Amino acid sequence: MNTDPASKSFIRFIPAVARILMGAPLLVFGANLFLNFIPPPSSPMPEKAAAFTGALVATGYMMPLIGITQLLVGAFLVTNRFVPLALVLFAPFILNSIAFHVILAPSGLAPAAVFLALELYLAWVYRAAYRPLLTARAAR
Repeated sequence: MNTDPASKSFIRFIPAVARILMGAPLLVFGANLFLNFIPPPSSPMPEKAAAFTGALVATGYMMPLIGITQLLVGAFLVTNRFVPLALVLFAPFILNSIAFHVILAPSGLAPAAVFLALELYLAWVYRAAYRPLLTARAAR
């Protein structure tokens, strides 16, 4: 068993670092969906990826919903408030992002995989908060 105080002090900061590494980019990308301060990539998206993204934009509500969700999740993670809720809200987004990059645009798979790893790690850290949700027969 390692009783070195330095290793204990370092390890206790890992969840906070993971929260910030995940939350800060979500704040930036969420804000970018409304303010457009990050220039679009110079290389075109693959045809099917562009069609999918175009369909999301064409709905008129999906991109603002994604932006608001990213902003909210990012704010929750960075401020260490409602972290389990933030992870639940982000789970469908990251799952779709992984599928999008595996199937339609493989070039962006690495950043999506980093977000997935952070999501899974933080879900493990906060696993006690999910225990009631994973009850097979919940009491009324």
